[in-house]
Amino acid sequence: MHEIEPYYNWLGYYTAEEDPDSPFYGREYNEFTFSNSVYDYLIHPQWDEFGSQTLFIKILMVNYHRQYCIIEMIGEWNDLLYNDIMFLYRDVIETLLENNIKHFIVIGENVLNFHSDTNDYYEEWFNSIDDGWIIGLNFRDFVVEEFGNASIDYFISFSGEFNGYPWRKYLPDQLFENLNSIINKRLGL
Repeated sequence: MHEIEPYYNWLGYYTAEEDPDSPFYGREYNEFTFSNSVYDYLIHPQWDEFGSQTLFIKILMVNYHRQYCIIEMIGEWNDLLYNDIMFLYRDVIETLLENNIKHFIVIGENVLNFHSDTNDYYEEWFNSIDDGWIIGLNFRDFVVEEFGNASIDYFISFSGEFNGYPWRKYLPDQLFENLNSIINKRLGL
């Protein structure tokens, strides 16, 4: 797992550690020290910790003018034991919401498992974005099924066109426009 890096082809457009409005502003990375792990497997040092013991993220892009962000994840999303959604919401999402972000693209192809608890934080997140949306992109089928079993798919759009989506072939603004078009068609807008 230590070889799985966050997507780095957009570094010329955005880096969270250089953004004064980012929850990771000022963070420094040591490419030679591997200190975080998932399932006792070390992960690449570029992944950001946010309070979870098993889930790590990287904010790949924030466009304040267009009000969207792209977050990539790795690890186990465990609300039951570790309340990961609380940490994600309180320590990352709220900061983005305070800066008027209302469109969230959450890339989950490296999320290995999901354990649900309540959906309160998902509901709060969804209710905080008015006419925005949250898209879960490329989560594994069994993980999406678990989200559905916990009724979280009411707040985050998964599956269909969002499963197996070739997001790496787009620039950030192109990805946002494509996904925005898909979600607007789903909603009949």
